[in-house]
Amino acid sequence: MTEKTEIYIQPTPNPNALKFTLNKDVKTEGKVSFKTPIESQDIPLAAALFDLRGVDQIHFFQNVITVSKFSFEDWENLEPAIQTCIENFIDDHDPNFKVHDPEADRRAALSPEQRHIEEILDRKIRPGLQGDGGDMVVQDFKDNVLIVKYQGACGTCPSSTTGTLEAIRSILRDEVNPDIEVYLAPEV
Repeated sequence: MTEKTEIYIQPTPNPNALKFTLNKDVKTEGKVSFKTPIESQDIPLAAALFDLRGVDQIHFFQNVITVSKFSFEDWENLEPAIQTCIENFIDDHDPNFKVHDPEADRRAALSPEQRHIEEILDRKIRPGLQGDGGDMVVQDFKDNVLIVKYQGACGTCPSSTTGTLEAIRSILRDEVNPDIEVYLAPEV
């Protein structure tokens, strides 16, 4: 008999994102963000969530699904629809699914200084972002300028462009170089 799925719904700092924490894994290794329905087409649970009106992005990490919505949609209707969708698809969901991870390839080619920056971000920044249903990747680092891109709930969170970005800058100035600058990558 399959264990009954329990879902705990929590707000994030982003008013347009909610965390759905399950008593089952949704991604056993790594994390993945889906920004479009096409990106999720091979993962039935993610594809079904994108079929719901108002879903903008989906982020899977461990036993958490973070769903970001378009601002025109309200949570009153969307939240129960997401919960029902998860309940309907989770038993057939394979949390061991693999997606190509360009981040692993990128990290393998980093300089020692860049690896040091990534280690600091892994230790001091990413756990907080992941706890709120998001994450970040480094897009570029050159001439003391670090370009980052947010994922999941962080991608559309108002505080990510101010307080979070300033925290990243401050930590890296303390631990790496007092002249380092940190900017958000432009949306493409």
